[in-house]
Amino acid sequence: MRFIHFPNGHLVDIKNYLLLNLTFFLFLGLGLCQCSSQDSEEATSPPNILLIVADDLGYADLGCYGGDIETPNIDALAANGLRFSRFYASPYCAPTRAMLLSGNDNHIAGMGIQSYASDSFGYEGKLSGRIATIPQVLKQVGYHTYMAGKWHLGSDSLSNPYFKGFDESWINAYWGGNHYNNIGLTRNSPKSIYTENGQKRKWPEGAYSTDFFTDKLIEYIGKNKDDEKPFFAYAAYTSPHWPLQVDEKYWKKYQGRYDQGYEKLKEERLESLKKAGMIPEDAILPPNHERVIPWDSLTDMEKKMEARKMELYAGMLDNLDVNIGRLIQYLKEIGKYENTLILFMSDNGAAAEDFYHHPRYGPFLQENYSNEYENMGQASSFISYGPQWAEAGSSPFRYFKGQLTDGGNAAPMIISGPGVNWKNEIFHGLTTLMDIAPTFYELAQASYPDSLNGKKIYPLRGNSMTKLLKKSAEQIHAQDYIFALEYATRTMLRKGDWKILNNTRPYNEENFKLYNISEDLAEMNDLKEQEPQKFEELLTEWKKFIEEIQAQFPPPPRN
Repeated sequence: MRFIHFPNGHLVDIKNYLLLNLTFFLFLGLGLCQCSSQDSEEATSPPNILLIVADDLGYADLGCYGGDIETPNIDALAANGLRFSRFYASPYCAPTRAMLLSGNDNHIAGMGIQSYASDSFGYEGKLSGRIATIPQVLKQVGYHTYMAGKWHLGSDSLSNPYFKGFDESWINAYWGGNHYNNIGLTRNSPKSIYTENGQKRKWPEGAYSTDFFTDKLIEYIGKNKDDEKPFFAYAAYTSPHWPLQVDEKYWKKYQGRYDQGYEKLKEERLESLKKAGMIPEDAILPPNHERVIPWDSLTDMEKKMEARKMELYAGMLDNLDVNIGRLIQYLKEIGKYENTLILFMSDNGAAAEDFYHHPRYGPFLQENYSNEYENMGQASSFISYGPQWAEAGSSPFRYFKGQLTDGGNAAPMIISGPGVNWKNEIFHGLTTLMDIAPTFYELAQASYPDSLNGKKIYPLRGNSMTKLLKKSAEQIHAQDYIFALEYATRTMLRKGDWKILNNTRPYNEENFKLYNISEDLAEMNDLKEQEPQKFEELLTEWKKFIEEIQAQFPPPPRN
């Protein structure tokens, strides 16, 4: 028998010693393997990502933001996650989509002005080769990529989402359309263009846009639900964008709710936003835009029609919420919900346009639609709710979509799902739509490339939100971070709590104003004269920004 002699004087049978240690190391190795396997699984199991974009949804509309419209499914996301009170999109649909999918400025991405094609840098009217899109990057790390809804980033064949990284897509190529059929919006585009995976498609008879786009996304996700790959799904809804059309069962429940008028609703929204914790208690309302006609000056019939507009809008948002509930329920049924990050947002401020009475678009629309009271909300009507209701939707901010006051680009955003360690809480720090792509990439363990198709591309401009979402950071951006926008010669720049704004046309540098947004949400008090050093500081930053993005005043001629 052989023994091992230890320094403490003990003698141990070498055979038993080896057996004991072999057993120990086997257990240790097994534990290490299990831990390593678990760690590896966590490291190699990035979340599914569902990006939901509402079209022209106002800041104050959602129930969880203090609105009166019933949005239980969206509210449930907020209850299980994080709301953002100072999230900036752009003031219009296409620039927002370009910035969202690229993580970059709208000029760098090719959308200096939407629906405006030029050969000049930044005004191509489609996604440029200077950026990579979210689906292009996520595909490189094994994601399935799906889309349904509004594209609005170029209608030529090579601009189609099929060539921008989406495996499956069913889209409206333009900026809007009838929610029930393929009637277009202008004489030049009398029929809407729809494609599936790059091939033209007809609108399915009897389908309603929000219901149909949900059906398509569920279909696409279902095709690969049993494999181990994660997915990125982009639900680019056209609701509640005008024309305000929806089935009676959705808008009837709001009948009579808005009979007191838009000015009253604007006041009520201010108070309900405060109660929800979205805005400070001392926030005030800005005066109405000059286009808003006082409610008391309307005739009884005009009041009836105005109230119906808002009822229709509320019904469209109600239907949108139902469809978001359908998506969530499907993810639960197939066992994907727990590992799906869901981000919900609007693309800009509430919409004030009224194309039915527009000098350019109106004649075509009036030939094809009837806006008589009894017909409002039908597929044969073309209703917009105008600046009057948009002012209520943008409360407490000044103005609405198309402006670079915060009413034009402050929007709701909610994030819920894996990696979000917040429950029913609100983040009040500066957040921009350019922060979304970097967040997705970090969660997916994907690297943004230096080049695409052999050409060098611009780096991302936003910051990842992942540390904030995990509660390991208190802010997304430092106080010296610059967020700036230029759109069709209107421009703004934020640095910390300060903002400079030039919202007048034609462009003139002398028209810049200076606001302290932390104290003046309504942008009422121009501090340019009281704070000349701060004004010059931000103006210098603006000049650097304009040079970098190559903005032109006036914009270059169209092709």
